[in-house]
Amino acid sequence: MIYHNIYKSWAWTGGHSDGDSNLLNVAIREVKEETGVKTVKPITNDIFSLEIICVNGHVKRGKYVSSHVHLNVTYLLEADENEELRIKEDENSGVKWVDINKAVELVSEVWMKDNIYKKLIEKMKK
Repeated sequence: MIYHNIYKSWAWTGGHSDGDSNLLNVAIREVKEETGVKTVKPITNDIFSLEIICVNGHVKRGKYVSSHVHLNVTYLLEADENEELRIKEDENSGVKWVDINKAVELVSEVWMKDNIYKKLIEKMKK
């Protein structure tokens, strides 16, 4: 998980597609960029989950971004937990491996904790 500087919460990695229509490649790229992990592969190429998330207004890189919605596409990815992790200072201030059973405890965004993380973790366990 990463500690997201804007949302002041631990979160799974993620980012914008920036015009790339291959969303699986976007997910893999974001994991690599945000954690420093070099080898990431999909457990399956299928979308694991799809949600619409409301994003509150916030300041990003010194500029205000008004409230908006994100189309959240989740993939299940796999990486070697022995690879060295590194912080991406312009986006996060912490990176660490977290036991899936303890992940929800770290999330401080209530709407993400209750509506996204708990749901996805339960789905993974099935």
